[in-house]
Amino acid sequence: MRRWTAAVAMVLFAASVAAAEEWRAPAEAKATKNPVARATGLKDGKAAYDANCAVCHGSRGKGDGPGGAALNPKPKDLADKVIQGQSDGELFWKISEGRGVMPPWKHLPESVRWSLLHYMRSLASKK
Repeated sequence: MRRWTAAVAMVLFAASVAAAEEWRAPAEAKATKNPVARATGLKDGKAAYDANCAVCHGSRGKGDGPGGAALNPKPKDLADKVIQGQSDGELFWKISEGRGVMPPWKHLPESVRWSLLHYMRSLASKK
């Protein structure tokens, strides 16, 4: 039991240390453009968001979803200017790769991940 507790503590510590560092996508990701049309992306992105992201980020993207309550660090407010100021390529990379308590979403088709970005962008106007 002690080994298990120590292992969990180490994982949580590593996740909190990683979370304290600024999360940057590789430079080559920044220039990558979203290939999904906005109209299609908004519709498909909302469906994907509701199914995969809202549990932690909340229904309006404020980082207040029930699944995020126990997470450290807390999920980000997706309407925040720091998030919205990143390029689509940077955010696509982060969604795909994940970090710490944010899981990687590579198992979702690329078109779905790109569609999520259109929906995430729409959250800024709902702030």
